[in-house]
Amino acid sequence: MALAPIVPGRVAPRHMLVNIQKLICSYYELRTQKPVKFGTSGHRGSSLNGSFNEAHILAITQAIIEYRAKEGITGPVFMGFDTHALSTPAFMTALEVLAANEIEAVIHKNDEYSPTPVISRMIVNHNRGKKTGFADGIIITPSHNGPADGGFKYNPPHGGPADTEATGWIQNRANELLSQKNNGVKQSNYPRANRAGTTHREDFITSFARELASVIDMEAIREAGIEIGADPMGGAGVHFWAPIAEMYGINLEVVNPQVEADFRFMTVDGDKTIRMDCSSPYAMAGLVELKDRFDIAFGNDTDFDRHGIVTKDGLMNPNHYLSVAIWYLIQNRPKWGQGLKIGKTLVSSTMIDKVVKGLGRELYEVPVGFKWFVDGLAKGTLAFGGEESAGASLLQMDGKVWTTDKDGFSLALLAAEIMAKTGKSPSEIYNNVLVPQYGEPYYKRNDGPITDKQKAILAAITPGSITATTVAGIRIANVITHASGNNAPMGGVKVSLEDGSWFAIRPSGTEPKMKLYVESFGGEALWHQIVAEANPLIFGA
Repeated sequence: MALAPIVPGRVAPRHMLVNIQKLICSYYELRTQKPVKFGTSGHRGSSLNGSFNEAHILAITQAIIEYRAKEGITGPVFMGFDTHALSTPAFMTALEVLAANEIEAVIHKNDEYSPTPVISRMIVNHNRGKKTGFADGIIITPSHNGPADGGFKYNPPHGGPADTEATGWIQNRANELLSQKNNGVKQSNYPRANRAGTTHREDFITSFARELASVIDMEAIREAGIEIGADPMGGAGVHFWAPIAEMYGINLEVVNPQVEADFRFMTVDGDKTIRMDCSSPYAMAGLVELKDRFDIAFGNDTDFDRHGIVTKDGLMNPNHYLSVAIWYLIQNRPKWGQGLKIGKTLVSSTMIDKVVKGLGRELYEVPVGFKWFVDGLAKGTLAFGGEESAGASLLQMDGKVWTTDKDGFSLALLAAEIMAKTGKSPSEIYNNVLVPQYGEPYYKRNDGPITDKQKAILAAITPGSITATTVAGIRIANVITHASGNNAPMGGVKVSLEDGSWFAIRPSGTEPKMKLYVESFGGEALWHQIVAEANPLIFGA
């Protein structure tokens, strides 16, 4: 019998599903390990190929403990995990190491799933006003990656993603421990670690839900009575939405409360894999089908640090929503000081630049990676930080820090606030307000494979490496390899054209891919021209 076809946008056929039992067994039993490697979002891998196994988590957790000691971090570790199959055993392993080292660990009561922004918020709250005894955090998630993957992230006392100095030290020490067969790792067993005096449980849901009113106008959403659909996509926030809706009396329906480790309910992504990417129209096809049932709807990836906004017009392009969010927030947060900057990554849409300039604010542009926004959000000098990959966070309404990691909850609820306060959906605002004022860009990312030679070229490239004067018949206006906001290297190159169009090329920090970002102010046809000329311009024939 022929296997069922794999069709993007349709529910995954059974033969695609990962064998969960084999996945868990491999986590404990597979002895061939690849080295620990921290990308832009921690260490990721799969137990099936020896890149995410018990040995890795033992080594990484011990390395984090030693890093804490080196940095004088003496407070608790807030630890959370998502719904991926490998997240639970990794959580158990990490707790065994923390307990054996007598490190205080704070986890969600009843061993409940804990989204990334919730852990960030817990760290921020604990450390607010303190001068000693700072807390930090561990978040066990591969984000939107497929069901066979695991992930392990460290958030230092600022509450956001660790910088390259921290992750580099942790990575090197973890690999040193692995080379010594983890002889330097202290490990308890799980029952003992679970009841250890250093292991504490708190109700993360109630505290986080209660504090949402400090960042989002929940009363406006309630009073407007708009109908909201929420799809957790089987992720860590699955049990948060109902208490949030009940607490504030908002009309919110959780359209998919399922949690399955193989994510069998997911629609297949565009590359015919299962991926919980809330910015993908294929992965979000189930919610998009329900768009006419709701005034506004949203989905989140597995650790809830990203958002996908669905209106009557369908799934919004992440850049379009970020542009509208910034446009709305600047005009509806009166306690945000005029001097606060608006942050974006340099591969996000130029529409954001135009909106920020049009409203008299200053743009803060950084390379890819949310870590570049952490300091500004923590100090309250950056009002908003957003990425083209549908991740963002913002300050509280009073201008104080909310989270220093991406928060899919607040950005999703902000879409409901925008509709409640303006009477228009975010897509209506983009199409009927921003486009007539600033023009209509065509933006799309084009991913592909990358060779070691191409990686080397991107690592060595400088603005002077580009000798061409035009792309797609338009003069090159600017070439950069460092971001204007903080002068940090982007790990690739961005070429801007005189008409406002641009392209950027960089290697992925989490997957073996090359990412080509292109934005055209001459429609789709010009976009295709730029795509055709971009790679040869950078890499030659």
